[in-house]
Amino acid sequence: MDLAIILILIILTIIFMRKFSNIVYLICIIDIFLRLLHNLEKMLGVREFSILVNKYFHNSILDIASSYTSGIFYTIIAWVIFGIYVVFLFYVIRTFFRKKK
Repeated sequence: MDLAIILILIILTIIFMRKFSNIVYLICIIDIFLRLLHNLEKMLGVREFSILVNKYFHNSILDIASSYTSGIFYTIIAWVIFGIYVVFLFYVIRTFFRKKK
């Protein structure tokens, strides 16, 4: 289910925004959100919230990929995600240095 939601979001982003940078931002936003959600779950320590988060959300996009793929396909996805994060870092650094004082 979670893989389908992410694929639908990416497809909608491609259809409506048509920019590679928007796809990169969307993937990184989803991944950062999942990581923050799991960190919040660990820091709060509320049993009901932990059960909800662990049942319905994966730790990251790479964790989602690992639960549906294995072998060489997983390795390819891991490198693609790594590449997307490198591009995201480039966009963030470029935006940081382009800011005017």
